[in-house]
Amino acid sequence: MRCPTNVDRLKFSLVIFAIAITAIYPGRAAAFCGFYVGKADASLHNHSSKVVIVRHDEKTVLSIMSDYQGDLSQFAMVVPVPVVLTREQIHIGDVEVFKHLDAYSAPRLVEYDDPSPCPMMFPRAEAGAGAAMPFGAQSSVSSSAKALGVEIKARFTVGEYDIVILSASQSDGLETWLVENGYRIPKGAAAALEPYIRDGMKFFVAKVNLKAQTKLGLNYLRPIQFAFESSKFMLPIRLGMLNASGPQELTVYTLTENGRVETTNYRTVRMPTGISIPNYVRDDFDNVYSAIFTHQAKINDMNAVFTEYTWNMGWCDPCAAPPLSRDELRELGVFWLGDPNPTQPFGAPPAFGYSQMAPTQVILTRLHLRYSPATFPEDLMFQETNDAQNFQTRYVLHRAWSGSPEVCPAATTYLHDLDQRRAKRAQNLADLTGWDLNEIMRRAGLNPSLKPRPWWQGLWN
Repeated sequence: MRCPTNVDRLKFSLVIFAIAITAIYPGRAAAFCGFYVGKADASLHNHSSKVVIVRHDEKTVLSIMSDYQGDLSQFAMVVPVPVVLTREQIHIGDVEVFKHLDAYSAPRLVEYDDPSPCPMMFPRAEAGAGAAMPFGAQSSVSSSAKALGVEIKARFTVGEYDIVILSASQSDGLETWLVENGYRIPKGAAAALEPYIRDGMKFFVAKVNLKAQTKLGLNYLRPIQFAFESSKFMLPIRLGMLNASGPQELTVYTLTENGRVETTNYRTVRMPTGISIPNYVRDDFDNVYSAIFTHQAKINDMNAVFTEYTWNMGWCDPCAAPPLSRDELRELGVFWLGDPNPTQPFGAPPAFGYSQMAPTQVILTRLHLRYSPATFPEDLMFQETNDAQNFQTRYVLHRAWSGSPEVCPAATTYLHDLDQRRAKRAQNLADLTGWDLNEIMRRAGLNPSLKPRPWWQGLWN
């Protein structure tokens, strides 16, 4: 089997469950055989937030990438946390690491060369001959806090963020305190805050220190990270719905040691993958994948969490971007990595093929959901499974064989059936997106009257 590669130039792009103010290798699977030709950016979705959760035993490192756009003086976030955080438990992350993680795990588009229908005349190279290379002043502000049932547990500045850790005994008191201290809280905040207060959770409140940001020379928000211990493996998303103008988009990247992550209080389903679609998609894959996801969310009543990627971070096949380096994983909070293999440092380009790569015990799971208060009334609860099988969301293009029908009898049959195969790929895209089949056929250069043969036709011939 010949496995050519052609890695195109990549363009990197990268709820807030906050109140925003305004395989183990599973036995090694056969290497992917085809060209990598593109990926779908997470940033193509509107109202899209990104969260990275590193989880090991009861230790958690949570990283939040804000999608806030607007006057930064009007920005803040309120995140329920199980404990009072110290200054040392909070860190400002690197946005480029977020972008790299997104690019590495993004849904991808790949392309096969149709093999010659005359294999005896055109022998192919050994399997794996071209496999994709892995890449490798506080008193006045808080004067009424006690009367409102609010206690300021800590206050400090980290990078460009002023941070306050609060506890509260009543939700309307917390809402009042936030309003009095300059936070423009959406209507209904007290009701949304009440369950967290009832559970004894604290509140991490951050807003932008404009002077500090100017001094740092930044014109964007960097991720906020915090580390804590809790028996609950969860993500609070209900607060983020307060200021939602429509369905929200959330991508969760989890990094664990042993297996993929799934939700326990909602259905976790895999995105359709490995499906052949028309070649014209190559030039518009971002929008096509957006339509695929929208249709899948719709037919699942916007009540499912979709797995888009699960893979051991030591390698990739095909690679939409290089795996994250050891330093990048450490930046995200992965703390259990041992010493690198002295003959093959993690993150360095390995020798040809995968055989010399040592397994890296970091399993990335990429989960994607579109949600509203009606379809996701509860916070997300997770569990790490023992399933370390690799999975990726990818769609396949086929480059037709360009030989002559006179080469062999099988070539005549191949070329005769080519339009039928193309019609089937058009039908696949219609099923994935809900788009009109006739329009897809037209864009694919096919006669709309050409319909794919029923799957059973010729079954016993």
